[in-house]
Amino acid sequence: MSQPTIRVLIAKPGLDGHDRGAKVIARALRDAGMEVIYTGLRQTPEMIAEAALQEDVHVVGLSILSGAHMALVPRVVELLRAQGQGQVHLFVGGIIPDEDLPKLKALGVEDVFGPGASTQTIAARVRQAAEGRAPSPGP
Repeated sequence: MSQPTIRVLIAKPGLDGHDRGAKVIARALRDAGMEVIYTGLRQTPEMIAEAALQEDVHVVGLSILSGAHMALVPRVVELLRAQGQGQVHLFVGGIIPDEDLPKLKALGVEDVFGPGASTQTIAARVRQAAEGRAPSPGP
């Protein structure tokens, strides 16, 4: 029996208006056989959690270039859990300082991808998480 199609929500939280990276990742995940829902720019954490619930996704990917990740990610996590979506895997991409990585991981973020991360690596890690497999060592 084949695995169900992995459903991924890609979102741009906050006031960041740069979405090229999010669109590239959305396309790469689609090309990898996943169903991708892109919410567009300037989403609130509430909008993201509601979209994840309505779309019944396995994975949420947040693209954040504004520096507001330590305010936005905890709120998204809180809302996902409050809506009974604690099983949804969360990934973050963007400009994230190294010192914030342990804090994001402690919140439950599966992985953080910075500029230059390969789309193949991102797709593989998203697939591993959604299928419940342990991640392979990163680049």
